[in-house]
Amino acid sequence: MSRSYPTPGPTPVPVQDPADVDALIREVDALGHRLAEARAMIGRVIYGQREVIDLSLITLIAGGHLLLIGVPGLAKTRLVETLGTVLGLDDKRIQCTPDLMPADILGSEVLEEGEDGRRAFRFIPGPVFAQLLMADEINRASPRTQSALLQAMQEGRVSVAGHYHPLPKPFHVLATQNPLEQEGTYPLPEAQLDRFLMQVDVEYPDREAERMMLLATTGADSARATGALTPEELMAAQRLARRLPVGESVVEGILDLVRNGRPEESALPEVRRHVAWGPGPRASQSLMLAARARALLDGRLAPSLDDVLALAKPVLKHRMALNFAARADGITLDEIIDRLCAPLT
Repeated sequence: MSRSYPTPGPTPVPVQDPADVDALIREVDALGHRLAEARAMIGRVIYGQREVIDLSLITLIAGGHLLLIGVPGLAKTRLVETLGTVLGLDDKRIQCTPDLMPADILGSEVLEEGEDGRRAFRFIPGPVFAQLLMADEINRASPRTQSALLQAMQEGRVSVAGHYHPLPKPFHVLATQNPLEQEGTYPLPEAQLDRFLMQVDVEYPDREAERMMLLATTGADSARATGALTPEELMAAQRLARRLPVGESVVEGILDLVRNGRPEESALPEVRRHVAWGPGPRASQSLMLAARARALLDGRLAPSLDDVLALAKPVLKHRMALNFAARADGITLDEIIDRLCAPLT
């Protein structure tokens, strides 16, 4: 005899105490001012990349990792250094090369002999033990090294010789890729790309921004960043972002956007015809966290559909792939995502 189980209904939204709401508003207002100071400080050093700065801060507030795609000379390395200074984070840099080994990133154990003649292994941590790590040209590292780094990103710890070592908190990776030179590179597999909260395309600055940069960086004195936040304040912002209330329309918008990107269940003929595989549930989670972080960065109490639409491309672009027919027809992922966003506008 088969048993029937009740179908679960929608999760009820808890009613918040007015005092809690007032406290939340005060926290959002205070942290919003601090984050605005940090954003302005970074903008004094990095010219013509306002959107990249905002998306980088959103990624850090959401507690995620960022993949920067851009040609050399667009201040990607300086952006990471400036973020470390402004947010008070311990930052380190790894230059990825084909001969880079996992131990060069994670660290290794060395055998030491004490004064009493006893021998013991001592763990020497690698550069991954930083709060803000830049992996420069990550696609030049071997798949084995990429996997070791991405596992550390996902788990927040490293395993060496059977022992786990926790990474510092907060821990964020900002990786870069050069879209031009692909010879001798190892493209990141789709499952590993999914570990990044967002992929941001770094474009050339406009003429006026490049003019300002030209005058400011070639003189005797150049702008330098100073600290605006502390790691503790950044982690407080991460916790606060998760507490921001999200309206039902935003939740449904995220679900519609992500699920319509999957060719198996999409209501859009363009997606069924041109997309090889679509975004998974982690895309929904990332879009929700990023929307909350964007609202907090702007000093708002709750995210809106505008936040979802603004973040759709950086969150979804590296979580989708076009099929051969789409590439042959000249269809781009940007066009597909624009079509996904159209019903929400």
